[in-house]
Amino acid sequence: MTIITIEHAGKYDAQEVTIRGWLYNLRESGKLLFPIFRDGTGIIQGVCSLKENPEAFEALKGLTQESSVIVTGKIRAEQRAPGGYEMGVSKIQIVQKVPEATPFPIQLKEHGVDFLLDQRHLWIRTPRQAAILRIRAEAVRAARSFMDSQGYTLTDAPIFTPAACEGTSTLFEVNYIDDQKAYLTQSGQLYVEATAMALGKVYTFGPTFRAEKSKTRRHLTEFWMLEPEAAYAELPDMMDLGEGLVSAIVQSVVKNKSRELETLKRDVKKLENIRPPFPRITYEEAVAVLQKHGNPAKFGDDFGGDEETIISSAYDRPVMVHHYPSAIKAFYMQPDAVRPDLALSFDMLAPEGYGEIIGGSQRIHDYDLLIKRLKENNLPEESFQWYLDLRRYGSVPHAGFGLGLERTVAWITGTEHIREVIPFPRMIYRVYP
Repeated sequence: MTIITIEHAGKYDAQEVTIRGWLYNLRESGKLLFPIFRDGTGIIQGVCSLKENPEAFEALKGLTQESSVIVTGKIRAEQRAPGGYEMGVSKIQIVQKVPEATPFPIQLKEHGVDFLLDQRHLWIRTPRQAAILRIRAEAVRAARSFMDSQGYTLTDAPIFTPAACEGTSTLFEVNYIDDQKAYLTQSGQLYVEATAMALGKVYTFGPTFRAEKSKTRRHLTEFWMLEPEAAYAELPDMMDLGEGLVSAIVQSVVKNKSRELETLKRDVKKLENIRPPFPRITYEEAVAVLQKHGNPAKFGDDFGGDEETIISSAYDRPVMVHHYPSAIKAFYMQPDAVRPDLALSFDMLAPEGYGEIIGGSQRIHDYDLLIKRLKENNLPEESFQWYLDLRRYGSVPHAGFGLGLERTVAWITGTEHIREVIPFPRMIYRVYP
């Protein structure tokens, strides 16, 4: 028998096939049963008749939710069914029946968020959560494909680091071997600066950690970042790369995950507009916009979620804000030659109130200036000797950015809270399951 996945069921119209999966739901109507099966790629409605297939009917009748099954039957077009196809069930093998005494915890009703997060290992089986995770996977695939096509080499940065790169207040400290202190990485950036000096154009894509005591819908303590770095690149190069990358991710999801977007009831027309060029405004222009809208922002203030929402609301695609004050940016950012009080930096703000998805800059390439900035930020010079070596031996202008995967996917999927776009979210008070 031909074994297929549900996402490809339409290719087997009028053919008898086998699907291996789980029972998602079961509706009974007299001598007809209407099971819904899932297999990780999608869901499909089945129909089983007592008259035509009594053995399968008896095996299915009363079967509990999330019991694992191997089902055989004929695929046929049915516009009213999920996905446009259904299966006429002729045979079913029950691999494991969920006991009636301990039913599947997540029933087809409303549940509280804390309960669902406690059951996250099971919650991800539901159609909405599965659709989000498939879109996440597509975003990762598209991002890597785009970066590879631009001549960037994938390289890896360590999880354990000896020092901070984004400020010491959000570090997770770890007891390393023989009483050494280490920290979970806040960013792979400093390390990909090193590999960029070896390979030219590189990127890393992996987990990063911030010990921020934040409860907002935009924050996780563990999240994934894609971080490119390029030798001989300057700020405009990274802004161009960023808009190309984000456009490629969004259009790939629109093209390849339309069924998942439909499951999420996402307005695809909004996503279809996400193409270069993206609007660009200076930090000072952004402050003027905020003041015009009655926000009390002034020069030198950093932008929070409310400010980012106001700034981005005028655009149908991400907006890039550049030339932030040096005083509110990381120690490694290159000052503007004409206005040293401004950093050659940019943030990309997603539309629809989803906030910052990219932060990037040109990096300081002058040894003496970098020493000065380390001292100004009270960072231990001895921990950065290897980083200073990059300025001692063949230093060149270079630039990069970090794209937050979860914020990007939350925006693409229209998901209100970032906790739903990573399989197992880590938040201020949650490390279970």
